[in-house]
Amino acid sequence: MDVLLLSQLARRPSHGYELRRRVEAATGIKLHNNSLYPALRRFGEAGAVTRTLEPQEGRPPRHVYTLTDVGRELLHDQLADLPEELAGDEAEFLARLAGFGRLSPDERRGVLAARGRVLAERRTRLAGLAEAADDPWAGLVLDEVLRRIREEQAWLDRLASRTDDPTVPDPGEETT
Repeated sequence: MDVLLLSQLARRPSHGYELRRRVEAATGIKLHNNSLYPALRRFGEAGAVTRTLEPQEGRPPRHVYTLTDVGRELLHDQLADLPEELAGDEAEFLARLAGFGRLSPDERRGVLAARGRVLAERRTRLAGLAEAADDPWAGLVLDEVLRRIREEQAWLDRLASRTDDPTVPDPGEETT
């Protein structure tokens, strides 16, 4: 969630409700105030965001959050680093992928490689389970999961071939 919030604040300053709405519109992830505002408070304490009051006519002023240079650096570091324990989480990977425009080609390759290693390990483990499956339905499920992993690995290969390209890849090229 931190990557998503910081990415949206990097686009423009926002008040909490607007930030929550923009994250949901960009990702489909529904944020709740009990996760949003503690994160914003943490960012403020770390010097990653500033909070200012914006007057509103006939209503109390609202807090507007702005990303600082420290916040931009934090966002970059989080985008460029995909630890193995998070590389298996699809949402974590996709959040970083969405921020590839902020990363160097080598950093992009590092994120893709981390996801690729996790998928390779998962594929090896599941292939062994599929071979040993004595329930045909379980075998069908494992075969389908393996097919999806192979598709994602092929997609990662296509993305890796474009890491030096400063333009956004054509989504039609990545879908099968």
